[in-house]
Amino acid sequence: MGTGLGHYIPLVAYLGFWVMCLVSLTGRPLLGLYYLMPFVPYRTMRDHFADYPLGTNMLTILVLVVILGALLKGKRIPASKLYLTWLLFALYLYCSMWIGTMLSNAPAPLWLSDANFVTWKDYMLLPLLFVAAGLVLEDRKAIRNVVILTGISLFLVDKSALAESLSRTWSTFDESKRDAGPLAFGPNQLAAYLAQFGIFFWGFGQFMKRKKVKLICYGLVALTFVTTMYTFSRGAYLALLASAFVLAVLKDRKLLLVLGIFLFTWQTIVPAAVTERVTMTQDSNGALEASAQERIDLWTQSREMFLRSPVVGTGFATFQLGEHAARLKDTHNWFVKVLVETGIVGGLLACIMLVQMLAAGYRLFRRAEDPLYQGLGLGFLLATCACIVANCFGDRWTYIEITGLLWILAGSALRANQLMLISPASEGIETNTAQPALSLAPHLEWR
Repeated sequence: MGTGLGHYIPLVAYLGFWVMCLVSLTGRPLLGLYYLMPFVPYRTMRDHFADYPLGTNMLTILVLVVILGALLKGKRIPASKLYLTWLLFALYLYCSMWIGTMLSNAPAPLWLSDANFVTWKDYMLLPLLFVAAGLVLEDRKAIRNVVILTGISLFLVDKSALAESLSRTWSTFDESKRDAGPLAFGPNQLAAYLAQFGIFFWGFGQFMKRKKVKLICYGLVALTFVTTMYTFSRGAYLALLASAFVLAVLKDRKLLLVLGIFLFTWQTIVPAAVTERVTMTQDSNGALEASAQERIDLWTQSREMFLRSPVVGTGFATFQLGEHAARLKDTHNWFVKVLVETGIVGGLLACIMLVQMLAAGYRLFRRAEDPLYQGLGLGFLLATCACIVANCFGDRWTYIEITGLLWILAGSALRANQLMLISPASEGIETNTAQPALSLAPHLEWR
């Protein structure tokens, strides 16, 4: 902006975290959750906090304070088996690290100097966000605000990432020009985030009544899809197509025709660099290109590792400590990584968790009468589908920047499922106020 004030933005944001810690402890933990949401995916901003005391831990501190503030006010999470599944999974992962220690695959997970313990600690921020959301989101207004803040966060990431991509020329695909965006980890991680929340707002917008709100949703979807296109992530492209197919089956069958036409004509629609990226699975000699061959080599090694310890695996967070093809530290498939590190036991727990997430979204989508809840249910279901597909191409699950907001939406969906059972559908800014609200139990109206 040319004012010279941009240098102070990280400091102001950092101080804002401490202010929100005080606010959360003195009776308004919901405001603390609101404040932290835009910072969850925006890693590049949080990295600036490292210059200040406890700056690298500010997100963790505020999440814990929000939970503590909520508990001090007597708040409770909505009843759901998904919380129990997360608790069992978290405990099992910690025990799994000790299995890795006993197998001599990793050091004892005792402190921050141990890489496996740090990985587990960072991973545990996801269930903490989930718990925090479940505790403080108690009414329709709070759930609506969470959706709005998710949209604002997505727009900020879109704006930054697309501006960086369009600052380069893309007459042909060039791997060196791909940018990690505000998430800071890599273009594929950025693309996974965009795919999840782009499809979320596509599903959410299906139920909005007011044209202005619907246009805002679809405008955000269009912007996000364009930004995703310029990440040149084939995994994200497939995640969008798969979740769009689910949207077509569940809500709008006309989309099946649109998807069919797109699959036959996409090369004439998208930029040449995108076409080049999608079709570059083989080189001029017919051999697999480098990234595809690396995945094949990694999966072959991973299969051998899994067969050596199929029940409990090699220990959580041990794959990163070993030597693998191309010196890579990830299996390039989260499901493969779960099976290798935590075995069949961990794989079953992970699958149960995913099924429960899908069920929570589907239940809300099918049973709710409030358009806000219907949109949240369908959007969350689609975002989870996109997340599942994206994780077939790498670990997109354990990064809080990618799935942190998804778990806040999960807490919103569980609370909405509870609210729709105890109160009639509410009329809000996105509903048609000319239509009277219908009771969830019309046969009880005489009472």
